[in-house]
Amino acid sequence: MTWLLFALLTVVSWGLYGVFLHTGQTSMGGAGDPSVARYKAFLFVGLAYFLTAVLAPLFLLMLKGAAFTGYTTKGMTWSLIAGIVGALGAFGVLLAFGAGGKPGVVMSIVFAGAPVVNAIYSLYLHPPAGGLSKVPAPFYLGIALAALGGFLVTYFKPAPPAAKPKPIQAATANAPTG
Repeated sequence: MTWLLFALLTVVSWGLYGVFLHTGQTSMGGAGDPSVARYKAFLFVGLAYFLTAVLAPLFLLMLKGAAFTGYTTKGMTWSLIAGIVGALGAFGVLLAFGAGGKPGVVMSIVFAGAPVVNAIYSLYLHPPAGGLSKVPAPFYLGIALAALGGFLVTYFKPAPPAAKPKPIQAATANAPTG
């Protein structure tokens, strides 16, 4: 069951990712240009990936004496492609925020749509014996329900509370009396 703990770690991490990324983007100085803030936020996402996805595994591989041996061209190529696809996804999230998407909506669409894409691509890579006609109906129902779930979460997302009105400024001590 250790795999489940790791999967739940990913759920929590990715569930918070969009909100944290949006906060970073909107808090980043952009010199009046929002796209500059997006690029700055993406730069720090890259820095975080470097720290957690380059330095940490390099350290662990060095401890095992395997840091610089045993790499295959196919393994390196597909891992690099996976990293590029992941980075494009992160950049797409930033672009969606920049185009006015709210974190709760954008991430609901992303996390409802991603399993659908994964399921379809996996089916393409590994079709069942006998062809697509052998795919059980609940599989297609699951895809439809995932898409419907993304829609429902996005469409019926509770609205945030109304902004509090700013307090009226009290008269200052230097105000003229009459």
